[in-house]
Amino acid sequence: MQPTRNTVQRGLVLQAVQSLRNHPTAEEIYSSITQTHPSISRGTVYRNLNLLVQQGAVRRVSHLQNAADRFDFELTPHYHFHCTGCNGVFDVEMPYQQNLLKKVQNPQGFQFESYEITFTGLCNHCKAN
Repeated sequence: MQPTRNTVQRGLVLQAVQSLRNHPTAEEIYSSITQTHPSISRGTVYRNLNLLVQQGAVRRVSHLQNAADRFDFELTPHYHFHCTGCNGVFDVEMPYQQNLLKKVQNPQGFQFESYEITFTGLCNHCKAN
């Protein structure tokens, strides 16, 4: 991959992901940025999100069924909770299982490279309603 230069727009996108802290969707990131920079386009936000993922600056959380991709600034391995009520995504506070792949029975001979675990249920707000 050819190196890309950092741009003001890319910095705005990264700053939005970091400041929102709620695993925002691309649309939420776009809405946040346009509050102070109304001339930025959706395409610019989406393109820069993809570049930031490729560069390893943000992480795409795309394993949620029937939900838009979300973006996470926390790059260390961790688990997520997906609220089926509001579609919110939250970090789960528990130690990451480094050796989990070694415990998988693998009669098919798959070559595992990584894994994502997402817990599902209702967040406190949705549970109360």
